[in-house]
Amino acid sequence: MEEKVKSFIEQILIDNGEEDCLKNYSLNANLKDDLGLDSFSLALLTVQIEDEFDIDVFDNGYIPKTVGDIISQL
Repeated sequence: MEEKVKSFIEQILIDNGEEDCLKNYSLNANLKDDLGLDSFSLALLTVQIEDEFDIDVFDNGYIPKTVGDIISQL
């Protein structure tokens, strides 16, 4: 699962021309501060995760802030 999430994040950063932010990738990486994802990118990531894993990321009202937060919800 982590590799799939990482691939989604990598593709979003590449599409946004922000490949340099990949050096900050870790489970503790903050999606906004460390990886530079903006609101649109976070929405795109959410849709990709929900489609791939058939879950509602925000089902319990929890908003993930780090890569690890996402993984723990899967």
